[in-house]
Amino acid sequence: MADAAGLFAADSARARLHGLLSLREQAERGPSDRATEAQHAKGKLTARERIALLLDEGSFREVEQLRRHRASGFGLEAKKPYTDGVVTGWGTVEGRTVFVYAHDFRIFGGALGEAHATKIHKIMDMAISAGAPLVSLNDGAGARIQEGVSALAGYGGIFQRNTRASGVIPQISVMLGPCAGGAAYSPALTDFVFMVRETSQMFITGPDVVKAVTGEEITQNGLGGADVHAETSGVAHFAYDDEETCIAEVRYLLSMLPSNNRENPPTTTGDDPADRRSDVLLDLVPADGNRPYDMHKVIEELVDDGDYLEIHERWARNIICALARLDGQVVGIVANQPQSLAGVLDIEASEKAARFVQMCDAFNIPIVTLLDVPGFLPGVDQEHGGIIRHGAKLLYAYCNATVPRISLILRKAYGGAYIVMDSQSIGADLTYAWPTNEIAVMGAEGAANVIFRRQIAEAEDSEAMRTRMVKEYKAELMHPYYAAERGLVDDVIDPAETREVLIRSLAMLRTKHADLPLRKHGNPPQ
Repeated sequence: MADAAGLFAADSARARLHGLLSLREQAERGPSDRATEAQHAKGKLTARERIALLLDEGSFREVEQLRRHRASGFGLEAKKPYTDGVVTGWGTVEGRTVFVYAHDFRIFGGALGEAHATKIHKIMDMAISAGAPLVSLNDGAGARIQEGVSALAGYGGIFQRNTRASGVIPQISVMLGPCAGGAAYSPALTDFVFMVRETSQMFITGPDVVKAVTGEEITQNGLGGADVHAETSGVAHFAYDDEETCIAEVRYLLSMLPSNNRENPPTTTGDDPADRRSDVLLDLVPADGNRPYDMHKVIEELVDDGDYLEIHERWARNIICALARLDGQVVGIVANQPQSLAGVLDIEASEKAARFVQMCDAFNIPIVTLLDVPGFLPGVDQEHGGIIRHGAKLLYAYCNATVPRISLILRKAYGGAYIVMDSQSIGADLTYAWPTNEIAVMGAEGAANVIFRRQIAEAEDSEAMRTRMVKEYKAELMHPYYAAERGLVDDVIDPAETREVLIRSLAMLRTKHADLPLRKHGNPPQ
């Protein structure tokens, strides 16, 4: 490694410039070609290669490239590489400013030390001050053990800034390598987590500790790999097979988000007409409430060019959360999925949707809710697992949201689940329904069994009596216009005109302003 003092001993300005360029070249090259080859051999890119994929070409401006640690002991004084294992700076994504930091696994295994942490703190402060998104490209071995508690304190500073930035600027964590112990809490505090299969893992205690404490044997990927967190834990919002695809999707997500909470998401212009009819919707959604269908196809018919980005696609599949555009304007879509658990709400679906609604509200993204919900999932596990408080999270998120909110009832809307899914009674600005809607306290069969229990029990043909009472209940209380007659829906619309109705309604609500009560913050259910 070149010595900075020696390079700048010359008096000539040209010689000093040559020295600067030499130091920069050394910092950008990294520790050695061998270290780079080892990184590539693992199927991983280097920190700078990742940044080049994320940002517009030639836009990256590095901060503190020549920073080095000041620690001593355990051989550290003899190893003081430039950047100290993290590349920080800013650039643009589709012309908009984005801040980024990327761990360089080739240096100290990407482990965080005092200087390393200070660089991250600085770039996070800059992102908050500038009001621009922050993307972290994570590939590190945790705290730098040789620096002791100073390294741990560095994580505390990151967590504090993650929390301060929450709801102010978009924060995106991209997991491209290991992330263990306390380090995993920073991604958990951010808005979105991306992971790459086979090469990225997240866990608090690794397989060796798990085996020592519980006796269970498991691999790193089995414990905290991308598929585990995308399907089981819900920690990861997205999982991809390779880094290139993953980072390309980060760019796409950024195109749907505002730079900060004081701006609206970017708009686009396209060729999909706002008044486009979707007659196919009449065939997509069966009138028979017991027949499943794919809500994804409904969403594709409604949004611009059928294009949307699903969040948490593989976790809690009975509810869909997605970002899309209607007439060029970004919207958040929350929709029950009848193909999975009949679209019921359970613990995981409630948490998934609540978090998404909060994100949309924080970043000025209108919310469109598509209802086809038969209720909450019954069961001892759900009740003992706290379905009451978890369901209350979704209720709280909707009630607390001040962005434009439109709900559309496609078919079933039963019981408390109907109320929770942004019904008019909890503050939806506009509520529409299709002629196939059924809004009720519960399904007709269950209701008839309760209301007409005696008549059914005393009848000579109890099944015939039950069938007649179910039909009577449906005719009296579950016909499509019962709620409209009582002002609980604003209009019953032609399904084919849904796209136009939503677009015109959102245009009217674009200037919506809601006053919030004066308070430090609420106390949402946990």
